[in-house]
Amino acid sequence: MKKENSYDFQKKLLAIHEPDLRRKDKNPAGNQLELKDGLCVAFAPIAGKVIETAASDFADFLAISMGFSKVRVVKELTEEGGSVCIYPVSQERYANLLGEANRYKGFLIRVTDRIEIYAYDERGAAQALYYLEDMMSFEHAPFIKKEEIRKYAMFSPQMIHSGYALDEYPDEYLAKVAHEGRDAILVFTKDVNKTPGGYLDFNDLINRAARYGLDVYAYSYLLSNMSPEAPEAEEFYENSYGRLFRECPGLAGVTLVGESVEFPSKDPHVAKGRYFEIDSDGIPSGKVSAGWYPCEDYPVWLNLVKKIIRKYKSDADIVFWTYNWGYQPEEARIKLIESLPTDISLQATFEMFEPRQYGAYQAHCADYTLTFEGPGKYFRSEAAAAKKRGIRLYSMTNTGGLTWDIGVIPYEPMPFQWIRRYEGMRKAHDEWGLCGIMESHHFGFYPSFISKLSKWCFMEPREDCEKIAQTVIEGIFGSENYMAADKALRLWSEAIRCYTATDADQYGAFRVGPAYPFCLDRKISVQADPKAMFGGGICNTSYPTNADKRDSLISLRLPEEINALSRMQMLLQEGITLLEEAPEQNDKLKELINLGKFILRTVITGIHAKQWHKLKCKLQAAEEKETVAEILDKMEVLIQAEKENVQETIPLVEADSRLGWEPSMLYVGDGPHLEWKLRQLEALINIEIAAYRESLRK
Repeated sequence: MKKENSYDFQKKLLAIHEPDLRRKDKNPAGNQLELKDGLCVAFAPIAGKVIETAASDFADFLAISMGFSKVRVVKELTEEGGSVCIYPVSQERYANLLGEANRYKGFLIRVTDRIEIYAYDERGAAQALYYLEDMMSFEHAPFIKKEEIRKYAMFSPQMIHSGYALDEYPDEYLAKVAHEGRDAILVFTKDVNKTPGGYLDFNDLINRAARYGLDVYAYSYLLSNMSPEAPEAEEFYENSYGRLFRECPGLAGVTLVGESVEFPSKDPHVAKGRYFEIDSDGIPSGKVSAGWYPCEDYPVWLNLVKKIIRKYKSDADIVFWTYNWGYQPEEARIKLIESLPTDISLQATFEMFEPRQYGAYQAHCADYTLTFEGPGKYFRSEAAAAKKRGIRLYSMTNTGGLTWDIGVIPYEPMPFQWIRRYEGMRKAHDEWGLCGIMESHHFGFYPSFISKLSKWCFMEPREDCEKIAQTVIEGIFGSENYMAADKALRLWSEAIRCYTATDADQYGAFRVGPAYPFCLDRKISVQADPKAMFGGGICNTSYPTNADKRDSLISLRLPEEINALSRMQMLLQEGITLLEEAPEQNDKLKELINLGKFILRTVITGIHAKQWHKLKCKLQAAEEKETVAEILDKMEVLIQAEKENVQETIPLVEADSRLGWEPSMLYVGDGPHLEWKLRQLEALINIEIAAYRESLRK
């Protein structure tokens, strides 16, 4: 594969359509309509910007992907054969035609000797055109089956953060988000027109996103360091949340999560200070801060913020997210939900906090993970409480395609494990009324075959997810490669179930991949770009080392985790071997193999990190010189194995500039960081281990 420069992946994200998809050797079947060059894409003059934008986009798709050169886009309805005609939306006379699709983003595609599109709204009409593009892309030809297709959205909003760059949304990227069926974007908000990265014109973004049928939500980083019961509280919050919605009334809503909006709570269960377990006088209190507990006065704060926002935006969606409270007693969490206002949206994370068994050792899903498909007990308890209260239910599902399992990849290519999550979400939709989802955090949304899979699985009426997976996999990687790809991806989908979703891994070796440093006596931090929002600080380069935790790590936890990750390594390698033996490796398949190899190399680093920590603990406890020497020898062997692993990783990140990068950390696992890791391993041998050996000679 060709070597890429840093940030070349952004150029890919700005290319809305894939060029030259058409296979000239294909002919239409008897039940297919063949679209031909010179066709007309027509819509009524009353159509708005969303339809106009989507119609032009459809013409571009036919030109770029199908090789057409004479497509016409006209603002008048036509009856000509072979045309694509979008009839006026929101008209009662079309309601019967739409049937069950007569609702938000609903559409009917009728294919005869031409294509007619009827939609409930403009967003539905745009989605119909994108649906046609998908079908032709999978077919690799401008052929559409003659039939009627009715679809509408299962979930709304579908919120994502930018995968282009933190809070950056170029028009082309917005178009790709819309093509993947999503309808809302998130912006980290510290003040009006202010994000963690600096100035951003919110109203400009709102207006640009609207052309693609996308809403904009503020993800609140606004300061809440005043009690809602203080005499000046209303003025304080008027100057933040009130001013935000007064100056940016086009915002669809705001997402409020404990760790970002915690306020000085009066709840006796929490510390007086704002930071974890630290009281206002700086002395540890043994209590968490308000962001990590379902405080009894959150409803007071929430009602005040809601009242202020809705003075300026009466239908603003107030999303209250319980992310931080999963480890707290269920009684306290449910008590809070029972006191919340009912005209908000409650968001519960889908899979977190769930216990997972690794042999004799049990751990909890520490952060967003695909290893457990969900729904977890935490989500189920809060979902049931929300339904009982009549509160609109959302969830953080990460179904944009990525979790915190491996921090510097674009997406997790494990479609059949994702399908298990989709099926759980469908059941949650039916049982508890799950209607809205957040699909990524700051690791962002990267369009992929996984996002295409979820797009189609999140439409009503439902289709079998396995059949959709076959359509997507065969359409993207080629029918000639389907069998190999299907078998490999099933192995990878099993591999992710072996992952150890603990803090030590998700915030350790798996956060940055093979660039993760190994520390002995001297702690080494990940070298990060100073412009990054979090940088290397979001990665922990050491395990717990106090005596009781160390003993349990060595004797119980680490051996079981190494066994689990070793099985993950084996399954990943089996899948890679199958893909490399595929008969005709196209570029998409080569990219998939490259991604799989990077994940494999990250798993090997994760195993090595655990083996390193076991040796480190034994070294610290060793008393005999002979024992110390043996441990040092084993350390050097392990370092050499890890050096080889890092060296094998370098060409992988050189071939794909998205590997080793994440929006909030920027590049932490790319070529230069891997070269740094090699120098750091050399320093371990030449300085720290050498010092130990020197001490043995005294």
